[in-house]
Amino acid sequence: LDVSSHYDCLSIGAAEEPEEPPLPTEEPQHEKPQTEAPTSEATPAQAVLEDLRVLSITPSSVQLHWSVPKGSFDSFTLQYRDAQGQPQALPIDGGSRSVTVPGLSPSHRYRFHLYGLRGKKKIDHVSTEVMTAVEEPEERPLTTEEPQHEKPQTEAPTSEATPAQAVLEDLSVSSVTPSSVQLHWTVPKGSFDSFMLQYRDAQGQPQALPIDGGSRSVTVPGLSPSHRYRFHLYGLRGGKRIDRVSTDTVTGEPEEEPPLPTEEPQHEKPQTEAPTSEATPAQAVLEDLSVSSVTPSSVQLHWTVPEGSFDSFMLQYRDAQGQPQALPIDGGSRSVTVP
Repeated sequence: LDVSSHYDCLSIGAAEEPEEPPLPTEEPQHEKPQTEAPTSEATPAQAVLEDLRVLSITPSSVQLHWSVPKGSFDSFTLQYRDAQGQPQALPIDGGSRSVTVPGLSPSHRYRFHLYGLRGKKKIDHVSTEVMTAVEEPEERPLTTEEPQHEKPQTEAPTSEATPAQAVLEDLSVSSVTPSSVQLHWTVPKGSFDSFMLQYRDAQGQPQALPIDGGSRSVTVPGLSPSHRYRFHLYGLRGGKRIDRVSTDTVTGEPEEEPPLPTEEPQHEKPQTEAPTSEATPAQAVLEDLSVSSVTPSSVQLHWTVPEGSFDSFMLQYRDAQGQPQALPIDGGSRSVTVP
């Protein structure tokens, strides 16, 4: 996301360099910046950030995990340089202990720096290095026939592979936009350590997205409009693929819905609508769309729902090339990071 571009609902400028450049090449696994005062002086309740490690690696993504053995942070920021050497920064909620970094290049070494923040002040940090996987899919996407719940023939029967059988079913499409697809699945029996979603992008390049074992849905962003995608979801136990389901879907048309006019009606009701009391028995109000944080490549937005509730939200904007983008959001959410 080029945040220096003009967007119809919000215009934001961010400097093309992070607040603090990534650290030098040596590995300070738990080094405190020398310019900071000791943490005990900086915060009344000391907060400690430790153990930044890699949970999973694919050719295009890395999943990282960390711990906070003492105290707490308001938020985190993950900084790194992409394959072209450009600085990237990913804001993370203070309650998170893991993050998946997408859009990486295969067979490339990355150095990640995770900062723990109180307010806007960096209190502690940890760093790690990792190399992404080689760009060759471990298993090529299946042929055009639709094995909705087919077991790979090379695997042993599930009863032999796992003492407690785990079953993966019903991969379905919850919502479709020109640039994203939301998928949902069920696990009627047993459990998985994690999931892996594989597909090919519009250029035919393999993509893989690691997913937490407790999840039952995922939104796949960065897709091309009016393009057919075939998704393969694998259930994993200890790094071994136990079961899988697949589905096909076509993304939406590029002309989705015209952006709002340039003037900013922050909380204006369309004049053509009947009064809200007639339109909805329980009134629902959406207010205060504000920017929580800005980086050169992402924006974190926050909003409130002071009255009533919504089933879901839809965030629309135009990218740097002027193409319409739409991001579906769960109705219980009150913030989103646009990467």
